Amino acid sequence: MTSGATQPAAAAKNLVLTPVLTLTGHKSAIPSMSYFPDGKRMISGSFDKTTRQWDLEAGKEIEEARDICDHVHVVEVSKDGRWVATGGGDYMDVKLKVREIETGNVRKSEYHSRCIDISADCTLLASGTEDSTVRIWSLETGELVAGPFKSDDTAGALRFSQDSEKLAVKSWRGKHLEVWNVKTQKLNVRVGKIGGVGITSAPVFWTTKDKTIIAAISFTGDCPKAIYEFEPTTLMTVGIPFQGHTCVINSLTLSHDCALLASASDDHTIRLWAFESRQLLASFDVPCPLNIILTPDSRQIAYTTLLDHNIYLCNIPPGILASIRLARQSPRVPRT
Repeated sequence: MTSGATQPAAAAKNLVLTPVLTLTGHKSAIPSMSYFPDGKRMISGSFDKTTRQWDLEAGKEIEEARDICDHVHVVEVSKDGRWVATGGGDYMDVKLKVREIETGNVRKSEYHSRCIDISADCTLLASGTEDSTVRIWSLETGELVAGPFKSDDTAGALRFSQDSEKLAVKSWRGKHLEVWNVKTQKLNVRVGKIGGVGITSAPVFWTTKDKTIIAAISFTGDCPKAIYEFEPTTLMTVGIPFQGHTCVINSLTLSHDCALLASASDDHTIRLWAFESRQLLASFDVPCPLNIILTPDSRQIAYTTLLDHNIYLCNIPPGILASIRLARQSPRVPRT
């Protein structure tokens, strides 16, 4: 069901992203990246069984910070820069590990962790496992504080609300979305179906003040090719979806001010969207994109591909940044 409407502008033509910095060193695919809060460092996780930190001003790896582990599927830095959480291991046996940056102390969990998220207040860690359950841990003590929450399918992406009171859970097939109450450990609402084809680990996001949720979801048996905005108490869709990709969406990133949305797809494009208007600002030809993230200031986008083992950092074109500013100054279409 849909609530409200927003009309997108005409689609942008395909362009080419030109890297301003290429980070080299990994020996296998890089499915996950995360920025430190100041935007001057990044951490990446690779199937080469390492996580690596990068000095972005120097343009090179901080080799003493390299961590040897299992095949890394997901890595995340807490918003205060204190913690790094990783999920690594064989595809069906991904274990959770948390490292405190300052002390180097490490805690490991035997629970499998296909996806993770750290709460905005940097106190909680959520992990989704192969047995279709989600657990919430204390970062300070390592103890289980909530869960297991039993879902109808393996979780593909998790995201705490900004007040840390709710948790959005998207299935790894991108067919259904759930919202759980962290305190009561009860399911608030669910939308979508179980099963279908395709697998996606594209993240899910809450917008400013937890107003809505953003996720790549398919309401048919096909793989998710569109991005929807949901009202969190009912999971009714808000406005029209972000449409245009022709293959599964495998990565999403949303700017901190919720003005710019970027998506990567197996259709060999990375696309930039004006969030409020749904306007497609640019479509970049990128063969086999795997993972994308925006810098904290939203002026650059970093991406990896399945074709090599590099991390590419590219400037967002100035014209796109200007159009985002103009869009934010324009009257908004009311939503109900």
